[in-house]
Amino acid sequence: MNRPQPLVLGIESSCDETGVGIVRGTTLLTNTVSSSMDEHVRFGGVIPEIASRAHLDAFVPTLRQALDDAGVELADIDAIAVTSGPGLAGALMVGVCAAKALAVATGKPLYAINHLVAHVGVGLLDGKSPAGASPAGAAPGSAPRLPENLGALLVSGGHTEILKINSITDDVQLLGSTIDDAAGEAYDKVARILGLGYPGGPAIDRLAKTGNPKAIRFPRGLTQPKYMGSAEEPGPHRYDWSFSGLKTAVARCVEQFEACGEEVPVADIAAAFQEAVVDVITSKAVLACRENGIKDVLLGGGVAANSRLRELTGQRCASAGIRLHVPPLDLCTDNGAMVAALGAQLVMAGVAPSGIRFAPDSSMPVTAVSLPA
Repeated sequence: MNRPQPLVLGIESSCDETGVGIVRGTTLLTNTVSSSMDEHVRFGGVIPEIASRAHLDAFVPTLRQALDDAGVELADIDAIAVTSGPGLAGALMVGVCAAKALAVATGKPLYAINHLVAHVGVGLLDGKSPAGASPAGAAPGSAPRLPENLGALLVSGGHTEILKINSITDDVQLLGSTIDDAAGEAYDKVARILGLGYPGGPAIDRLAKTGNPKAIRFPRGLTQPKYMGSAEEPGPHRYDWSFSGLKTAVARCVEQFEACGEEVPVADIAAAFQEAVVDVITSKAVLACRENGIKDVLLGGGVAANSRLRELTGQRCASAGIRLHVPPLDLCTDNGAMVAALGAQLVMAGVAPSGIRFAPDSSMPVTAVSLPA
């Protein structure tokens, strides 16, 4: 199938959001999300079994709401797209099984797509960065296109990665990633150490505004010369991140204050921790962009809501002559609209659907944009 403006339904269930989005070509019709975050608060993190059960409960109501909001029927849909990975295995299974059932019941083609690449697909929706306007020389009213030499910095509870997007439908290159904790995961763990509750990102971001980020110097992982190397001879982790050592440093810092009988300066620790995270993320991301000819970069993922990350990324990209694009916050976090947006690109490019024989892959590599039949 190769249609100019396909109506695509996207399903997202990789973690704790049940998302259903509908797009027509590059036009967003609806983005409906049901989150189970409140059910995980007392555990201090996402519990896979609870997330999976919440997806089961939420899927049909979320689907019905999305169809109503978009003013369409299932029979009107041209194709279905679903996140097949990466993510929590049980959570992915719920979304994939639901998508397969819909595909069988309606006879619509089904695309199994990559959750991470879908974050970039948001940039192709009308009026959303970085493709809100047609490129120079394009016909008026023509479909948005991603800029050439585009990168994507994805920062979330499960992923911290810098990508080079050569083609949104079939050529995505991984430049660097975290080798242990993701940035959002580190925020949650440090928030627990500081007694700030879950989710940790918003709590630390708020508290950090009242603290001194220079009060304590926390480590920046993988920044030593043996890991960085040089542009001519890159080290083994030149564009990679590590946050587990930073988390441990925060724990030791708190223990030292408590051992001395001193009050723990929670705001200063939060500010210093946050500065260590955003400093190393932005410095390595900008380095990767400069050394790989990337002139535009899209910031996505749940941690894109962090005020200091947005601020420092903007400053450093501007200094390096790189254009930064940040979609609306509701499209940065996991959602069905991004899945539908990428699915529409695959349909318009004439990519063959995946069929129904594929299995979800919790560790699906970012280089696999979609699964073949």
